[in-house]
Parts: sequence; structure tokens; C-alpha cells
Amino acid sequence: MALSNLYSDHKERVDTAILLLAAIILIGIFNNFFVIWLTLGVIYIVAFKEANALFGVENKELYLVAGAIWVAAAFYPKADDLFLLAALVGASYYAYNPKMDLKNVLGFVYPTAGMLFMLTLYADYGIYAIFWMLMTVAGADVGAYVVGKTVGKTKFSPTSPNKTLEGVIGGITIATIFGVVVGIGMVDFATAFFISLAVAVISVFGDLFESFLKRNAGVKDSGSFLPGHGGALDRIDGYLFGSIMMVVLLRGIA
Repeated sequence: MALSNLYSDHKERVDTAILLLAAIILIGIFNNFFVIWLTLGVIYIVAFKEANALFGVENKELYLVAGAIWVAAAFYPKADDLFLLAALVGASYYAYNPKMDLKNVLGFVYPTAGMLFMLTLYADYGIYAIFWMLMTVAGADVGAYVVGKTVGKTKFSPTSPNKTLEGVIGGITIATIFGVVVGIGMVDFATAFFISLAVAVISVFGDLFESFLKRNAGVKDSGSFLPGHGGALDRIDGYLFGSIMMVVLLRGIA
């Protein structure tokens, strides 16, 4: 297929991808905490709305809680700790009011945890760590698609019928290579390999988890925030899991 035909067949998707890449590069050049916090905050609120829709939650008060936590994250030195505090308060409130639907809890946890850890990853380890995670998760996503379309035959999971085992293995392999190439700029080879592999593997299940939510909700995309790509969650699902894994491992073994 000619490149012109490929572009015309996927014009909206390609144009959006180019704009996203340009935005990521521009934000990386700025490398400013407030800019990162504001950008992630916009993504968070959109993803939060999409997640609650997938869970069938209509509790408007949760948006106030989410907004308050994100504002607090701009000043509190460990943003991921705010998630633990919110979980503690939530568990206490559930014990006090056991009639509360647990869907409210699930709609809050996902994607709040991942977004707070993503902000922590930047605050504690800098823009290079964000780049490392982006390259690893993107490698898993693109690699799984290319390998799956090329040689994929074995179904990976009924949750996502289009995923193949060959594609997943290929994606993890490519992601680990990408991750190591970037990661050795921060840590030694063995650490870069282990962290990249772990992030690649968990990102696959981050994608699978969102597919599970969409299948239960009976929708193809989580939203229409990104033309040609679907919702915000459709683009960050792997990063939500990957950011948590990377922060935990960087703290533990790097």
C-alpha cells in the first residue's frame, strides 16, 4: 500500500498522533513542573470522566474529590501518598456508610492512582524518567500491533480478542529493548533491563484492563477526546499501570 493511500485511509488518526507527538516534545522542552502538572491534570479529569462512565458511576461529588486531590498534588511533595490517604479516607467512609456502591470506589481508583504516580515519577526522577516510561510502553503497544498483525495466530485473552500471544511477546521484547536503550542513561544495564521488562509486561495488562472495562460497558472506545484514537483512557491505559510499576521499582532497586 502506498504511503499516500495509508495516510488518506487513516488521516484523522495520523494527524492526531502528529499533534500529540508535537505536544509531548514541546512539554518536554519546557520541562517545568507546573506545565507537567497542568497537562496531566487535564488528561486526568478527562480520563476520570471516561472511567466513571465505564463503571456506570454518576456521583458528581467524586469530581470535587478528584479535583481537590490534584490541586493538593501541586504542593504536596509525594503525590502518590495522596492516593493512599484518599484510599484510607474512602475505606473509613465506606465503613461508616456501607450502603455506598463500590463502583464509586473503583471509578475513583482508576485512573487516579496511575496519574498521581505519573506525576510522582516526574517530580522525583525528572523528565528523562517520563521519556523512559513513554518509550517502553509505546514500544509494547506498537510492537504488539506490528508483530500481531504479521505473525500473530494464538489468541491471548478473551477480554481482548484481537490480541495475540505472539503479538504480546513481540511487543514486550521490543519494549524491553527500547526501554534498556533509554534506561541505561539513568541506571546500570541490569536495572534498566529489569525495570523495562516489568513496565512492558504490566503495560500490556493495563491495556487489557481497560479493554475489560469497555467490554463490560459495551463500548468500542472510552470516549471521543482524541479524534481517530478514541478517549484519553484509550491512549494512557498502559501508562497508568506502567507509571506505578516504574516508581515502585526505581525506589526499590535503582
